[in-house]
Amino acid sequence: MATSPSCSFDTATKRLADPPPLADIMRAFTRFSYSHSDHKAVARKPPTKPRKNASQERSRATVDALVEATARILVKEGFEKASTNRIAEIAGVSVGSLYQYFPSKEALVAAVIDRHNEEIMSIVRTALTEVADLPIDKAVRKLVAVAIEAHRIDPKLHRVLAEQIPRTGQLKDVEAFNREVHALVRTYLESRRNEMRKIDPALATFICVSAIEAVAHNTVLNHAEMLTEKTVRTLVDETTRMVVGYLR
Repeated sequence: MATSPSCSFDTATKRLADPPPLADIMRAFTRFSYSHSDHKAVARKPPTKPRKNASQERSRATVDALVEATARILVKEGFEKASTNRIAEIAGVSVGSLYQYFPSKEALVAAVIDRHNEEIMSIVRTALTEVADLPIDKAVRKLVAVAIEAHRIDPKLHRVLAEQIPRTGQLKDVEAFNREVHALVRTYLESRRNEMRKIDPALATFICVSAIEAVAHNTVLNHAEMLTEKTVRTLVDETTRMVVGYLR
């Protein structure tokens, strides 16, 4: 049976009236943020999972050397020059040893991204634990300061990795980190409902995390070399004022 024009219009109107779930918006926001970097399209997706985990001290040292060498080459020479031969040379190991653990240079870049993200998340987790008992204004200030400082960990590497996330298929891992951050921040905000205006906790979490992350990420991505301590303090003050003003 053919659908009448009015029925089609009503259906379309309903779809427009029903906003997508917040989780879908968060996912789209993450993908948009990391999909506009200047990287060349890859014809086929190379393997990015490690071949095996390093279980012994000697093998862990080899993997660490390979990951560190990859990070150094990415910063100094760029992705195109980060061949497996070059990485093995800088790490001081044989190419055969490299391929025992990593099937491609993309897998090594993915390992660098994982390590960098885990380092940042460790700082964020600690900060969120420390602010659990603080009032909103002090907690937000602490989180903004920590977000900026976390992103300033090796800013040149941070900039390069932001470009490589789509290439290495790491968006799912970034989304997992984002979900963890959102869950932790939401838990804090729900414990401070008496200090906030009436607002949906999920929406408040999304807006607060997105605002803080955008300031920290774009500051480091575009202006890391020009950041003075005075500039950082001003950024912390202004971002705190914006987020606290929104919540109250």
